[in-house]
Amino acid sequence: MSAPPGLVTDTIAFSNVDGPGNRFVAFLQGCTFDCAACHNPYTIAVCNDCGDCVDTCASGALAVGADGRVTWDATACTGGDTCLTVCPHDASPKARTIEVAALLDRIRPAAPFLSGVTVSGGEATRQAAFVRALFGGVKSDASLARLTCFIDSNGDADADTWALLAPVTDGVMVDLKCLDPEIHRAITGHPNDAVLDSIRLLQALGLLYEVRLLLVAGVNDGTDLLRRTAAWLAGVDPAMRVKLIGYRRHGVRPHSPDLVEPTVAAMDAAADLFRAAAAFDVCVV
Repeated sequence: MSAPPGLVTDTIAFSNVDGPGNRFVAFLQGCTFDCAACHNPYTIAVCNDCGDCVDTCASGALAVGADGRVTWDATACTGGDTCLTVCPHDASPKARTIEVAALLDRIRPAAPFLSGVTVSGGEATRQAAFVRALFGGVKSDASLARLTCFIDSNGDADADTWALLAPVTDGVMVDLKCLDPEIHRAITGHPNDAVLDSIRLLQALGLLYEVRLLLVAGVNDGTDLLRRTAAWLAGVDPAMRVKLIGYRRHGVRPHSPDLVEPTVAAMDAAADLFRAAAAFDVCVV
């Protein structure tokens, strides 16, 4: 059976913030969460060809084809993001179906300068068969085989999905939006049961690279909540990598009331709390 294609929003040839070292990153379209603090909101949904973006494109790169589908001419596009900001569905008309072989062709020229490949999103596990085929292609290619394969995930995946991906995956970075189930539902639109299960499972499989906590002032950064979060994570692995990420407004959709960025002092205090709770390897960004 041939490998399924992937719906890819964009790729970055070199990134040092999407896993260890210098990495090629593929952002996949579509997500199971609708996070209030999402920094890639245009990756949440899949384009439904409504056409609202077409007339706003200053470069004329967008059009509606005879079949009613929105088409994007990458050669004409000047890189503006108006189509993303006007989309009423949190989608992107620039997302394109890409075969595994074509994506491997994009990775090879950068490979000598890379530590690995990361799939992000959106939520990459929604396209698990494509991710498995991509990672399998990396590992079976002599020019790419030394590269590690990582997934940046919201953790909203079941055990069968992780079982499919585990044989070709070297590490997973999981975003824990909030340990408290009600707050988690309020800020993502979904429960966190699957996320917590994924953290436990990935740790047991030896694939949990780090847990990432995006802290929004006054929402999910309360001292008692952070203590409970640290205690829960310590119960999974008291020496795990924990990355504390301060919310930034840039690139985020308007929210009422406005979401507030945590102060440097608040982030430092959160880091101190986690370091005091266990032998966590704590990073603050």
